[in-house]
Amino acid sequence: QVQLVESGGGLVQAGSSLRLSCAASRGIFGTYNMGWFRQAPGKEREFVGAITWNGGRTLYADSLKDRLTISRDNAKNTVYLQMNSLQPEDTAVYYCAAKRYSGNYFSSSLYDYWGQGTQVTVSS
Repeated sequence: QVQLVESGGGLVQAGSSLRLSCAASRGIFGTYNMGWFRQAPGKEREFVGAITWNGGRTLYADSLKDRLTISRDNAKNTVYLQMNSLQPEDTAVYYCAAKRYSGNYFSSSLYDYWGQGTQVTVSS
């Protein structure tokens, strides 16, 4: 069982930046592809971005790609989501997820493990 714990969320003003972290509990982290999703109140969970197991490829939601950077440090079992120029519409619970097999990173149903989420609130 892989346990994921997100951190770094909080209340920020529009235009600010945040870096979210997701720490994994086990050493096999380095073999998992990692994704970030978010869910705003009353909305479905949506794909934010993903990074392959070795960090060789990153993918982002088209509407967010200019403001995001995903990275990972396999030695620390941690993946990061850097978000810039945050806007009130970015307010959501942000989740990280682990996916054993490569491909189709956009579908939340294909991820094997999920964190509990971290709240990001952006005030105008």
